[in-house]
Amino acid sequence: MPDLLIELFSEEIPARMQSKAADDLRARLTEALVEAGLTYAGAAAFSTPRRLALTVQGLSGQSPTTREERKGPRVDAPEQAIEGFLRGAGLTRDDLEIRDEKKGQVYFATITKPGRAAAEIVSEELHKIIRNFPWPKSMRWGAGSLRWVRPLHSILCILTDEAGEVTVVDLDVDGIRAGNTTEGHRFMAAGRFAVSSFDDYRTKLRRAHVILEAEERAAHIWQEASNQAFASGLELVEDPSLLAEVAGLVEWPVVLMGRIDDAFLGLPPEVLQTSMREHQKFFSVKNPKTGRIERFVTVANVETADQGVTILAGNQKVLAARLSDAKFFWENDLRTVQAEGLEGMGAGLAHVTFHNKLGSQADRIARIAALAREIAPHVGADADLAEQAARVAKADLQSAMVGEFPELQGLMGRYYAAEAGLALEVAAACQEHYSPLGPGDAVPSAPVSVAVALADKIDTLTGFWAIDEKPTGSKDPYALRRAALGVIRLVLGNGLRISARRLLVSIYGIGEGIFCQSKPLAQIVIERKAFEQITSSSSLATEGDHDLSKKLNEIEREALRIASNLLSFLHDRLKVHLRDEGIRHDVIDACLAMPGNDDLTLLVHRARALSDFLKTDDGENLLQGFKRANNILTQAEEKDGVEYSYGADVKFAETDEERALFAALATAEPAIASALKAEDFARAMGAMAALRAPIDAFFTAVQVNAESQVIRRNRLNLLSSIRNICLQAADLGRIEG
Repeated sequence: MPDLLIELFSEEIPARMQSKAADDLRARLTEALVEAGLTYAGAAAFSTPRRLALTVQGLSGQSPTTREERKGPRVDAPEQAIEGFLRGAGLTRDDLEIRDEKKGQVYFATITKPGRAAAEIVSEELHKIIRNFPWPKSMRWGAGSLRWVRPLHSILCILTDEAGEVTVVDLDVDGIRAGNTTEGHRFMAAGRFAVSSFDDYRTKLRRAHVILEAEERAAHIWQEASNQAFASGLELVEDPSLLAEVAGLVEWPVVLMGRIDDAFLGLPPEVLQTSMREHQKFFSVKNPKTGRIERFVTVANVETADQGVTILAGNQKVLAARLSDAKFFWENDLRTVQAEGLEGMGAGLAHVTFHNKLGSQADRIARIAALAREIAPHVGADADLAEQAARVAKADLQSAMVGEFPELQGLMGRYYAAEAGLALEVAAACQEHYSPLGPGDAVPSAPVSVAVALADKIDTLTGFWAIDEKPTGSKDPYALRRAALGVIRLVLGNGLRISARRLLVSIYGIGEGIFCQSKPLAQIVIERKAFEQITSSSSLATEGDHDLSKKLNEIEREALRIASNLLSFLHDRLKVHLRDEGIRHDVIDACLAMPGNDDLTLLVHRARALSDFLKTDDGENLLQGFKRANNILTQAEEKDGVEYSYGADVKFAETDEERALFAALATAEPAIASALKAEDFARAMGAMAALRAPIDAFFTAVQVNAESQVIRRNRLNLLSSIRNICLQAADLGRIEG
C-alpha cells in the first residue's frame, strides 16, 4: 500500500490562513479518496509560509471493482424511455436482462465499474481541489485561469510503494505539472531537489533550512526567546496569538533580542507592547522587578554572517519611529488631561453618534452615570464615585492614543484618570467597566467598577430593546448577547442579591427609553424629573400636568412590557451559561418557574442544589414518587372536577405505611420551609430526600383509589400534601424522566 505525498509550493501565504488551509487540504482530499473507494491508514497536513504539504500513509493502490444493479422500464415501454435508460447506464440493449415482475416484464441492467489506480484518482481529485480551494481571498496571475492565495509555482505529488519505488502522479493544473521536486529556503538553500518519501522530504527540507511543522517553529521561537531574556535577567511577555502568527511568517526562525531606546521606557508597558506587536510583530521583554518593557525580540527568517547585528539595527531604527509616534500621542493626551481634566478630554463625545435613535456618546454617558448612581447602593459602592467614574469612563475614546490603538480603550482611561488625580476606584472603573468581554475574561469585583459595568451593559440592553433592535438568529450586530452574559456574570461573580427586573425598570432604567425613536433618552429623563418635581410640590391641577401624568403612565406600562421581554432574554442567556456548567435545561426551567426568578444569584443557587440532588439515588427516586403522586392526583381532579387540597387527616389512615408517610410529611414540611426561608437549598433538598423511603413504601402497600370514598379522598389529599411540599423547592413537574 503506497504512501502519498503532496506539496503545493507558492509565494508567501498569509500567516492567518495557513493552519486552516492545511486542514482543508487534508479533509477535502481524504474525503474525496474515500468516496472514490480508496482507504488509508493515516494523514497529516503541514504548512509553512510558502507551502502546504500533505502526507497520506497506507493508501490502497486501487479502488475495488463495483457492481450496481439498476431497474429499468418495462419491456413494452416507449422506445424513448428504453433508450434513455440505456444512455444513463452506458449499455446496449444486448446487455440488459429481462425479469418477470408483478406488472409485467422489466429490463434490468448490471453495471460493472472496474477499479481504478490510486494515482488516477489522486490526480483527478487533487485537480478539483486545487481549482476550487476555499481561500478567504485568492488571486489570478499571468494569463492563466487558476486562482490561488498567491501565485502557485510548483506541485509535488508522488506515490511511494513499500519497496521504495516512486511514482509521480500525472497531474497538470493550468500548465503546472506535478513532479517529485521542491525547493528549500528562499535565501539559504540553492536549487530544487528530488524527494522519494515523506521522511526524505522532511529531512531534506530541514537541511535546506525549512522547519516543516508550525508547532516546532513556534516552540523553537519561544524557547530561544525565553533563554535570551533569562540570560539578561529579564522575562519574555507571553503572547500566544503573536507566537502563532510569527511562526507562520518564517520557515527558519532566527531569534534576535534588541534594546528599546531609553527615551521610550517611560511609556506605559501596554503601549510599548501593543505598538511593537501590531506594527513590528515584536515580542516584549520586561524587567520582572519593575514591570517595565525594556527590550524586544524579533524573529528573522535568515541567518547572517554578523549574527543579526544589521537586522537588529534596522529594526531598532523602524521601532524608534513607531515609538516616537506613541510617545507623541501619550504626551499630547497628558497635556489635554492636565489642562482640561478627563471630562474635558471626552467633551468631543457630544459630537459622536452612538446610534441615530439613541443619541450621542455623551447622551449615553449621562444615562450610564445616572444608572450607576442608582445601582451603587445595591453593590456596596459609593454613589458619588460611581457617577463620577461613569462620566469619565469613556473619555479616553477621544484620546490620540486610543485613536491609534483602539484595543487600549479603558486601559488608557485608567492611566489618564490616575494622571488627573482621580480616586483609585474611579481609575480602575475606567478600565474594568468593559469587563467581562467574554467567557474567559475576569469579572470586576471592586464595587465602583461593578456599578459602572452593570450600568454600561444595562443601558446597552435597554436602549436597543426600546428601539426594537434585538438579536435575531445568528445576527447580533450590537453584541447584546455578550452584554446580557456580562450582566449575568457580574451578578453571579459578585454574589449580588439584586432584582434584575428592578434594574430594568428602575427610576433610570428602561422606563426612560421608550420614546427614543422620536426623542433622545435624555429628554425622557428630563420630562420624568420635571414630573417628579411637580408632584412633590403641588397637586396636579393643570391640564399640562395631567398630560404629563398620562405620558408617564404610558411609559411605565411600556417599560414593564419590555422589561419582561428583556428578563426572558437574560434567562435564556443564563440557561446557556448554566448548561456550560453541566446543569440540564429542564432543571433550570424548574427553577425559573419559582417566585423570585429575577434574583439571578438566588436562581443559580437553587438550580445548582437541585441539579446536585437529582444526581443522587434519593433525588431520582423522590422525583419518580413525586411524578407518580402528581399524575394520580391530576387524573383524579380532572375526573372528579374538584381540587384535592384541603389537607389529609391521619385518623383515616388504614395502614402503617400511610401513618409513616403522615409522620414523615409532618417532620419534613417545617424543615423544608425553614431551609428555604434561609435560602439553604441543599438543606431543603436533604429534608426532601427523607421522604423518599416513606413515599416508596406508601405506593408499594397502598391503593390510592380505594372503594371507600372517604379513604380515597383522604389519600388523594395526602398526595396533594406530597405535591405541595415538593413544589416548594422547585417545579419538579418540569423535570424530564
